[in-house]
Amino acid sequence: MLAFMRLLSCRSLSVSLPLLLFCFVLAHTDRSTAAQAAAQAASQPTVKVNFVDLAEKAGIVAQNVYGGVDSKKFIIETTGSGVAVIDYDNDGWPDLFFVNGTTLDEKNKDLSNRLYHNNHDGTFTDVTKKANLWHAGWGQAACVGDYDNDGHDDLFVSYYGKNVLYHNNGDGTFTDVSEKAGVAGKGSTWGTGCAFVDYDRDGKLDLIVANYVDFDLSTAPAPGAGPTCMWKGAPVMCGPRGLAWTKNILYHNRGDGTFEDVTVKAHIDKTNGHYGLGVSTLDYDDDGWPDIFVACDSTPSILYHNNHDGTFTDVAVTIGAAFNEDGREQAGMGSTIADYDGDGRLDIFKTNFSDDTPTLLHNEGASGFTDATTPAGLGLETKYLGWGTMFFDFDNDGWPDLIVGNGHVYPEVDKFNLGSNYEEPRLLYHNNGNGTFTNISATSGEAITKPHSSRGVAVADLWNDGRMSAIISNMNERPLLLVNQEKYTNHWIAFKTVGTMSNRDGIGARIRVTAGKRLFVDEVRSGSSYNSSSDLRAHFGLGTATVVDGVEVRWPNGDVEKFSATVDQFNTLKEGEGKKVQPEKH
Repeated sequence: MLAFMRLLSCRSLSVSLPLLLFCFVLAHTDRSTAAQAAAQAASQPTVKVNFVDLAEKAGIVAQNVYGGVDSKKFIIETTGSGVAVIDYDNDGWPDLFFVNGTTLDEKNKDLSNRLYHNNHDGTFTDVTKKANLWHAGWGQAACVGDYDNDGHDDLFVSYYGKNVLYHNNGDGTFTDVSEKAGVAGKGSTWGTGCAFVDYDRDGKLDLIVANYVDFDLSTAPAPGAGPTCMWKGAPVMCGPRGLAWTKNILYHNRGDGTFEDVTVKAHIDKTNGHYGLGVSTLDYDDDGWPDIFVACDSTPSILYHNNHDGTFTDVAVTIGAAFNEDGREQAGMGSTIADYDGDGRLDIFKTNFSDDTPTLLHNEGASGFTDATTPAGLGLETKYLGWGTMFFDFDNDGWPDLIVGNGHVYPEVDKFNLGSNYEEPRLLYHNNGNGTFTNISATSGEAITKPHSSRGVAVADLWNDGRMSAIISNMNERPLLLVNQEKYTNHWIAFKTVGTMSNRDGIGARIRVTAGKRLFVDEVRSGSSYNSSSDLRAHFGLGTATVVDGVEVRWPNGDVEKFSATVDQFNTLKEGEGKKVQPEKH
């Protein structure tokens, strides 16, 4: 932004050509300086890490089938699907749900989403049929939340076609209540990212669903049929440019098992011309009301600001969250939220298409967001097409690290040698604790470096021992279960929030931990990443701190309580059992 202002100032003067050239150089000085800083950060020594893929050993072997393998005729075959972490049986161990797709001919009748039960011993058991979750279709996203506050987490799955809401019966089984609940849709929409969120703070979880394009297989154009069906001179599937956009949907929870479509009433429909994909919720301005960020393909990002009256306003353009630092819209896929630099404000990271950088939006407080991608050292890898992404502190040093799942949309890039690969490695960035990241992918193990065409990414403490692992869905192969084999001496703390007046999961609760002269901040969040939903339990690495000085929770209804908590274990924070304090603006 500073570079842009300098160039703008020069353009406002009547100057000679040599001086204009000088101004051009001056305008790019900041960017080159930032690039040098990023290169220096990348050369710094960093932590040892060794991620291995334990999916097959753990019994997670079902194939994700998603359209053609060697070519993709239509855009529906390219988006892939997500992963959800859900403790569906309340045994305290995270289970895993994988959304699956289908093929154009739909001849394979063995296709379905999959639910794997955590056996507490490093293995998982496929319980899909036992849990009544067998379902086939063009699955997209999954998000987790206890929408009826009965103490059992429910599951929403978005589709190209009708969406599905599964009610958790509390006995290891689920019931499809989509039509009764009013969230199935008409079957003509293409649902993508989703999240449960109590946007009006009434104690009941509502539901936001992003929608991608208005697409009809029977009338879809063939590869190469027009300008939007070509990529670097090669004929490829068409879209999203050239296809009609569609509106995102907000459902309000009535509290009787049904939802009301309040898209128009809440002004969600005011965001025209967007292709919505990944959804992340966050209270970006710390006013106690949840806001909604949507990563959009080929169009500006959306940031719905909560107006406290049941309505939202898209403020992404006015506060610096819609475009990158050059003022360009990007092809956004997924997003993740964290206070990556420890200033107490929640920041946004977004993945984008190949031949572009991802986007790190630093939260500046009242002035909005600035693009910190380059100075943070995250703008050097431009060849990869990013999808799912999550901040997670894999070494528990107190600074959220970053993982990105990559994979191209066109299998044809291999055949036509277009400078990209369909299967790509993941990217792992270590947070240096000074506002910069180091790309440690090449030295982090084969589970990071081996190419796949990845989509959804979720993170969880699967073993309840403070180690954060990553679960990744891949196109037309089995998933990855990435587990770090290195041991660290750093400490950690984690929290399960239980709402009483607020929603039962405490989704939207903001947790502030003080330890070792540091402030740690995060929120309990459903959805996020690309079409995925991670562990609902909030995890914080603490570095060398062996005790916490304080834990403060601002519940979704606005009440604030202080709790005591123990390091290196999970702590249950139940609303009403802490010491109530007067809320204050942080």
